[in-house]
Amino acid sequence: MSVSINYHREGEGPALVLLHGVGHHWQAWRPVIDLLAGEFDVIACDSPGFGRSAPLSAGIEPTIPNYVDAFEWFFAEIGLERPHVAGNSMGGAITLELARRRAIASATAFSPAGFWTAAERRFCQLSLRAVGSIPPAARPAIEALACTRGGRVALFSQNFGYPTRMPAEEAVATLRDAWSAPALAGALAAFDRYSFQAPEQLRATPVTIAWGRRDRLLPYRLQAPRARAMLPWATHVTLGAGHVPFYDDPAAVAEVIRACAGSAVAPARR
Repeated sequence: MSVSINYHREGEGPALVLLHGVGHHWQAWRPVIDLLAGEFDVIACDSPGFGRSAPLSAGIEPTIPNYVDAFEWFFAEIGLERPHVAGNSMGGAITLELARRRAIASATAFSPAGFWTAAERRFCQLSLRAVGSIPPAARPAIEALACTRGGRVALFSQNFGYPTRMPAEEAVATLRDAWSAPALAGALAAFDRYSFQAPEQLRATPVTIAWGRRDRLLPYRLQAPRARAMLPWATHVTLGAGHVPFYDDPAAVAEVIRACAGSAVAPARR
């Protein structure tokens, strides 16, 4: 597989790859990167077909398994051997599937996709398609709305627990990158064929699943219990945040990642 992945890299230490959710971009992780770059070699990626990354090659659908293939190829290309990985939403599902393949040292998944019922999956798809389908003529007005505190509450409360903590410029950039993402429609359609399965295959890798109790896209009260039931041996954390927790509570997100990565190296130290 040949794929061009745009990424931002900073810091020193063990390699830590960060993966965003569908329709998003690496900049969503900015507050967390600022807290972890002193401890990790942080590589925040735009998934293929999102942000500034080119789509997957012609004929390759933007499915979770194909994204896992792409990131395994990316790790090899830039010389990463079993990095720590943290992902959100679709990125969380990719993270767990990388753990299944034993391609990573630790897996931290924030509100990962795949623990849904068919109805919950359709709700997620319809919600995100609604953002991508806003007519171009209406987009300047939506951008102007996103620059106000009240507008960010109206536009982003489904995904963010505290939308006003996200800067206006990031809110506008988030909308623009969702609108321009060539993989958005295909990735959402591919969710029809994905649900998390065979949890025992992940036992070789330290796994942490964190869910925000204010998550209204993949609702905490419905999906977090399923994750706990399927992966009782993993670490499960509840955050006072939304579906995308990075601006809601970056310190808590950083600590969850730090702890999961630490659990992967602790046995070697002993």
